Amino acid sequence: MTRTEAARVQLQEFELRVLHIPLVAPFTTSFGTETVREVIIVRALTDAGDGWGEIVTQAAPLYSSEYTQSAWDVASRYLAPALLGRESVAPHEVAGILEPFVGHRMAKAGLELAVLDASLRATGTSLAAHLGAVKDMIPSGVSVGIQRDPSALVDVVGGYLDEGYVRIKIKIKPGRDIDDTAAVRNAYGDIPLQVDANSAYTLADVDLLSQLDAFDLLLVEQPLQEDDLVDHATLAARLKTPVCLDESITSLKATRDAHALRSAAVINIKAGRVGGYLAARDIHDFCLDRDIPVWCGGMLETGIGRAANAALAALPGFTLPGDVSASDRFYTRDIVTEPIVLEDGHVRVPTGPGLGVEIDRDALENFTVVRETVRR
Repeated sequence: MTRTEAARVQLQEFELRVLHIPLVAPFTTSFGTETVREVIIVRALTDAGDGWGEIVTQAAPLYSSEYTQSAWDVASRYLAPALLGRESVAPHEVAGILEPFVGHRMAKAGLELAVLDASLRATGTSLAAHLGAVKDMIPSGVSVGIQRDPSALVDVVGGYLDEGYVRIKIKIKPGRDIDDTAAVRNAYGDIPLQVDANSAYTLADVDLLSQLDAFDLLLVEQPLQEDDLVDHATLAARLKTPVCLDESITSLKATRDAHALRSAAVINIKAGRVGGYLAARDIHDFCLDRDIPVWCGGMLETGIGRAANAALAALPGFTLPGDVSASDRFYTRDIVTEPIVLEDGHVRVPTGPGLGVEIDRDALENFTVVRETVRR
């Protein structure tokens, strides 16, 4: 697994934008429904050119304690000035520079990605090559929100299967779990299928969750609360279905703890949730050394984060299809000139310099609702 070095850059300013991008359809999970994606886009202006990043927070602190306004405040008030205060910065130094500021991993990840993109563009190196990618195409799964009823869910899943997605993930919550899963399994036979609870259950639901064992699922994702590593270990011992952790995996240490406690058989790696793509690579390496399957989760990213996720998912330890779907799964219009598309159930890993995508400036302007520049 060959990895490349990234160049130092002199940061001149950061431009932050809040975007409101309409979704093609409402996306419902156990913690709510989104119809518009609110996201922060970061542009790093450097002596070597521009770089782009994405802060994957949502409008409200429902999935995570981080949300748009908190990320905007900490990025503009503390994180960006800390980086601009250095004479020059290499991407691998960003996490250490920002470490004194507790938490705010999604904000840190977005700034780090912008620096990384600028640095790699300067040397003509792709993010995939920098991370150590071994694939040029990755299998694409799709995440399906909670629908009106099981019949409607079956219809929506059928549409995604017709498009070629190779793995289906359905969101579940109490009252919308066993019947929904049974409906999809009965309708489509032995398709690769998994469920995602987004922390909607407690250990008191173990008998209910045990009913999922009847459906030969790839995994059940984050059934219990984020900080319930011990309870997840108890649950994992009771289920035949592999338990996968998502919200609980916030760092390499959390991954080590989950492994030591046997809290999960599978790990979902989300770069924003763990503080950036370099931290995500470290978690991948830990899991690869221990034969722990990993896959790349999604946060309804724009083409910026989607390209970065594709690069991450091309590492050798990503043995399960992730949520790196085509851009049109969520957006009628993306903010990159060449959105990710589905090709025979797979998406292509960008190979151009940096993220390997170019920004659609008209779309970026159309979706921008707030903008601020932080200078040296």
